[in-house]
Amino acid sequence: MTHTIQFGIDRLLAAPTLRRPLAGKRLALLAHPASVTADLTHSLDALAALPDLTLSTAFGPQHGLRGDKQDNMVESPDFLDPQLGIPVFSLYGEVRRPTDAMMATFDVLLVDLQDLGCRIYTFITTLRYVLEAAARHGKSVWVLDRPNPAGRPIEGLTLRAGWESFVGAGAMPMRHGLTMGELGHWFIATLKLDVDYQVITLQGWQPDAAPGYGWPLGERTWINPSPNAPNLSMARAYAGTVMLEGTTLSEGRGTTRPLELFGAPDIDARAVLAEMRHFAPPWLAGCKLRECWFEPTFHKHAGQLNHGLQIHCEGPYYDHAAFQPWRIQALAFKAIRRLYPEYPLWRDFAYEYEHDRLAIDLINGSPLLRQWVDDPAALASDLDCLTQADEVAWREKIRPFLLY
Repeated sequence: MTHTIQFGIDRLLAAPTLRRPLAGKRLALLAHPASVTADLTHSLDALAALPDLTLSTAFGPQHGLRGDKQDNMVESPDFLDPQLGIPVFSLYGEVRRPTDAMMATFDVLLVDLQDLGCRIYTFITTLRYVLEAAARHGKSVWVLDRPNPAGRPIEGLTLRAGWESFVGAGAMPMRHGLTMGELGHWFIATLKLDVDYQVITLQGWQPDAAPGYGWPLGERTWINPSPNAPNLSMARAYAGTVMLEGTTLSEGRGTTRPLELFGAPDIDARAVLAEMRHFAPPWLAGCKLRECWFEPTFHKHAGQLNHGLQIHCEGPYYDHAAFQPWRIQALAFKAIRRLYPEYPLWRDFAYEYEHDRLAIDLINGSPLLRQWVDDPAALASDLDCLTQADEVAWREKIRPFLLY
């Protein structure tokens, strides 16, 4: 029995009644390479083809509107769209927040971004920033909703007060379980914004249904929402593997399976796995870890043979409810720290334009995870106690904002 899912963009294109309030308004679209319709037309082209709509502006987030930047923290310039002749403003270039001049170019902002369900993914921060700007300028925001491919599970420590950043849009856990449309409602309530906001909801989304558990596997083609998000397995593992960006370990950038594996030239991955199994076996549920060797072509340890582990969270090894990617990665750090007490695990460099705080702390929204890893006396139960309280509180907090 196949169920048919409709994304927000496809519903808007199919239903003139949904579009009627947009007639005569100047529209802006915030989109990226994965912003495509069911037949893989880019949303900008599909909307521009409708005679009853007027597109005046487009915005691109990190990695660009149509896709241009491979690595993190590489900025995109503003340009004029060659087909449509409208300005395309970058919200990951000279500015992170839209300027007054940019806001003056439209009446309604349509947001069509594929998220990965993880706090660290910068598209949700961009959503927050455009909502704040819209409230200030009296503009409307419509989110054309898309599935959260990681589904509804919630995991990780909540970002602590004062730790907000471009990779930390607010006090949510690492894996938030919401769609973009739902997140918009949460931002508006939490930040007490007065903004005209609408969600063109998904139809037929079944986040608990196998085999996709959030992503309509077999129904919709996966398009990379960012260059290193090549498949559903990465989306599932990402709430854990993203923490590797704050370490000296390779997260597999420069391989064809980025953010599904980790390793380094100077660790014994087999010993690491044995130590993980010894220290907190329940955290390894729902997936299979496989010893592997890889040589990144760029980024960390480029051109060197790395000994590592790949997280297999698909097919017969995947249990959606049991899988805990954030704990798996935390456990890997703990195992490395226990085996190699002096290992230079934490990467000390400017991350997302922050210079005074360690990247690992910025990513986690507090020093708590790093302190747990580095404390020789800290047990798995210590991190569990801390984290479970956050996860339970978040589940309660988001209840009013769930649309599905």
